[in-house]
Amino acid sequence: MTLAAPPPIPRAAGSFPLLGHAVQLLRDNLGFVASLRRDYGPLVEITLQPGTRTVIVQDPELIRTMLVDLGPSLDKGRFFEKMGELLGDSVVTAAGQHHVRKRRQLQPAFARDEIARYVDIMRDEVTAHVDGWREGQTLDVRETMVGLSLDMLAKTVFSGSLDEGTFRRLREDLSVVMNGVGARVMLPDWVARLPLPHNRRFDRSRDAVRATVQRAVDELQASGHDTGDMLSLLLRARDETTGRPLTGHQICSEILTLAVAGTETTASVLSWTLYELARHPDVEARVLTELDEVLGDRPVTFEDVTRLPYLRRVIDEVLRLHHTGWLVTRRTVTETRLGRWTLPAGTELAYCQHALHRDPELFTDPLSFDPDRWLDSAQPPPSGAFLPFGAGKHRCIGDRFALTELITAIATITRRVRLDLGGRTVRPVAQATVRPRTLTMDVRLR
Repeated sequence: MTLAAPPPIPRAAGSFPLLGHAVQLLRDNLGFVASLRRDYGPLVEITLQPGTRTVIVQDPELIRTMLVDLGPSLDKGRFFEKMGELLGDSVVTAAGQHHVRKRRQLQPAFARDEIARYVDIMRDEVTAHVDGWREGQTLDVRETMVGLSLDMLAKTVFSGSLDEGTFRRLREDLSVVMNGVGARVMLPDWVARLPLPHNRRFDRSRDAVRATVQRAVDELQASGHDTGDMLSLLLRARDETTGRPLTGHQICSEILTLAVAGTETTASVLSWTLYELARHPDVEARVLTELDEVLGDRPVTFEDVTRLPYLRRVIDEVLRLHHTGWLVTRRTVTETRLGRWTLPAGTELAYCQHALHRDPELFTDPLSFDPDRWLDSAQPPPSGAFLPFGAGKHRCIGDRFALTELITAIATITRRVRLDLGGRTVRPVAQATVRPRTLTMDVRLR
């Protein structure tokens, strides 16, 4: 018996000549991607670049097939290719065996023992930030969390060796890069080549970040000291094939990509977590009770990270409801079978974690914030429905680092202060990540 041919892959309405669907993405990218999930089937085609076919994968089983089963045979696609062009070749942007070699080179920097050493640095930075907050002060929470994330990154990567002026400039330049990289990736290539002010500002800031990192590399190499930070680990890393160390340019690319991807993501998740705790005082009370029972009067340590199950469920629920990733790409290298469909070589594939995690067919009452949905006795989501750190060989290399950072920060902040929304309305915006458009909250000291 011959199997029936699959239905043709539908094409999303509203494409414009030259711009494709870029207009919809620039106008309301989250709304547009959510409409695809609502209005079309498991696969739908859109145009991000003239002459290039992009297929949005919307079925969780097909997404898992793409990431896990087909992962070794796929390229990383336009998003990561453009990231590589903008930020440099790194473990995040590399594909194939090149990615495998880079991942093995960098893995020691994210080993359990190294992360354990970072916790005290992370906690001290959070404490220093909170010490500067005052009763009744109105915080721009997202910008505050960006500053905190940058501080934690700088101390774990550079061991605090950057002077205050250099660090301040690094933070400003990274902010420009983080805010601009999403649009640069999504827009057609010719737009990025226009001599527009925001294009020039992005290029200047990116080059300034690379120069700052390069100077730190040069100074550490010249000193010969092992400062015990991530930069020292990268300087000791060797290519498993050639035995050669990473070049200064390669280290710059890894750190720049880590700074943009890790800092922006961490800041967004921290912001959404504080937002949801403010909206749900019962959840916040349970977090505080758990912290009191586990920690008593002492500060959080690395050993506590796995001893705070309710706080971990809170963070998992934030990663579901407010996932920061809104378009992750891959590309077929050869003719590829995905489910019932056969895709030609050169087909761009993409999926949206933010839309996937809010699908009512996959999660009961998906727009409600409910940490208890992650209890062992609760109904688990289907395979491929919850992908906070991706899946397969390209799963985020820094997932344990990120979770440790998030738990350490939230445990430290919530014991010191309560942040009050004051009835303000918060809406998401998708740039490099999905983050609050504006999130201001009032400080109440405990």
